Amino acid sequence: MFKAIWFTYCQIFKGSRSYSTWIFILFALSMIGLYAYANQLAQGLATTGMGDEVSWGLYIANFVFLVGMAAAAVMLVIPAYIFDDKDIHKVVIMAELFAVAALIMCLLFITIDVGRPDRLWHMIPFIGVFHWPSSILTWDFLVLNGYLAINLFLVTYYLTSKYRGKELNKKYYLPVVFLSIIWAPSIHTVTGFLFQGLVGRPFWHTGLIAPRFLASAFSAGPSFILIVFIYLKSKAIVNISQKALDRLRVIVTVSLIINLIFLVSEIFSEIYHPSEHAVNMLILLGVKGDSYISVFFWIAIALVLTALLILMTKLRYSNKMLIFAYAFIVIGIWIEKGLGFLIPAFIPSTIGDFIQYVPTLNEILIVMGVWATGLLIYSILLKISLPIINGKVSK
Repeated sequence: MFKAIWFTYCQIFKGSRSYSTWIFILFALSMIGLYAYANQLAQGLATTGMGDEVSWGLYIANFVFLVGMAAAAVMLVIPAYIFDDKDIHKVVIMAELFAVAALIMCLLFITIDVGRPDRLWHMIPFIGVFHWPSSILTWDFLVLNGYLAINLFLVTYYLTSKYRGKELNKKYYLPVVFLSIIWAPSIHTVTGFLFQGLVGRPFWHTGLIAPRFLASAFSAGPSFILIVFIYLKSKAIVNISQKALDRLRVIVTVSLIINLIFLVSEIFSEIYHPSEHAVNMLILLGVKGDSYISVFFWIAIALVLTALLILMTKLRYSNKMLIFAYAFIVIGIWIEKGLGFLIPAFIPSTIGDFIQYVPTLNEILIVMGVWATGLLIYSILLKISLPIINGKVSK
């Protein structure tokens, strides 16, 4: 036990200058975010740009995006364990580590968005009133925390076994892996149902929300993971086969195309046969009203189409161009799925008022702090895990 603790300490606090700088920057940003949150906790949600008209902003937008990023880990788990892909099997643990970090960020954003987080104990079973199965929010609570517990078990058991030099006991490990494959899509599907069930927001009254969530998740999530993989491979930190990278690239490309088809289908159905939903869609597209969201939406579409062009041409054979493509996908889907999906549902308000939502500096600092915290967690988890994965450390 002492040896394992000492190993963990050495891995976290010892490294190259670039690693130390990276960790310091993330820690500093997380502390800035914590200070901003303390300010919000003291003064209330009045420190944000939200109000009675627009009650969900950057916090929930990031939550929706990160739920998909967490679920995307299953796109490596399926080929690794269902199809016994040896190339992906070697790196699947790094995707599960990212799922843990993404889920922690999800829960942080939910906690921050709650004006009185000290009252969250009301949702704890047998202590508070747990409205199950009638409440969709309760289902979301269950699937998110359940998926976090599943991934924590998988990475802990895998790394502990590898560190001790023991073979994985498939009787205990594989059933949980298969459970994660079933559970992963549910976290984004239930989140989609949560939006669809809000009667006063006709912008979300479409059956394509859950499928769009999954398609966008399976393109943005693996894109982020691929950026990490390409960087680690370029620095010779871990040996990742080109076949594994190519297979993930195909997954990203197909998912991105499906996501765009869903988006175009929804826009066409609402604009060609106008309904109450069409008002919000017209504002999102910039045809009606004067919302800055439309500008960001078209930027997101341009980024995603540029990425698709790279992925479907000979440009995909350049790692530099691939990094640009994957970064464009992550940024574009964050805008389209976060701001483009969330904010237009509140504009105009239920009584017809056009209220522009503009996040405050304090709000932006909190978001930055949560992202820094998540990346810090993921960086530390990778730093501890990679020597074990590479077989360079054992008990």
